[in-house]
Amino acid sequence: MIDGKSILAIIPARAGSKRLPRKNLIYLGDKPLIGWTIEAALGCSLIDEVIVSTDDREIADISIKYGAKVPFMRPVALASDEATSIDVIEHAVNFYDDVLGKSFDYVILLQPTSPLRNSQDIAESIDLLSIKNANAIISVCEAEHSPLWMNTLPSDQSMNGFLLNGVRNIRSQDLDKYYRLNGAIYICSIKKLMEQKTLFIDKEIYAYPMSIERSIDIDTYLDYLVAVAILQKSEPKPAES
Repeated sequence: MIDGKSILAIIPARAGSKRLPRKNLIYLGDKPLIGWTIEAALGCSLIDEVIVSTDDREIADISIKYGAKVPFMRPVALASDEATSIDVIEHAVNFYDDVLGKSFDYVILLQPTSPLRNSQDIAESIDLLSIKNANAIISVCEAEHSPLWMNTLPSDQSMNGFLLNGVRNIRSQDLDKYYRLNGAIYICSIKKLMEQKTLFIDKEIYAYPMSIERSIDIDTYLDYLVAVAILQKSEPKPAES
């Protein structure tokens, strides 16, 4: 809770995953992927309740083991590729309202595919919500490559006009800094989300910048290997005897 307003953390973790099967249960270091996000959420005292929305019994059991609540099993219709994050959030919020008779002011969506986002990131993003008197906070990181160096390609792969005239001879370090969504943290007023059906509401929305290292989003096996490497690099080395 912050400024007298309650916060519900929702960790979405469906069973299906095409690129990396059962990725929410893959071990990263000493715990399954979903365990990292549950522990980070529980480590933030500003969050009132931490739940996992899943359609999978094994994920539910492991989530409970790590301290999260699983007050319902997600309906099959909301575990498909077509179901959106908004659908999942609305289902959880309505369940609390209609079944448990409990309501919250803000929701924070924490995807388990961002295991290196930590409790401090979560707390700082919630603090920013208060400082800015915001309706929403969304985490970002600096883009690895400038979008000014990117374009689509036609079927013949011609690069005529690929770069705009104004950027052809500019060094990459002299280009403006761009940021991208990293998928780690989404905070939104539940009232505004229910009205507008989006996390990207139209007013009083601000960015919470994170480092690229903590912004890793595990979608493929390569992403997983990068996360393993970052984690190993951050671990303290044993003292030499």
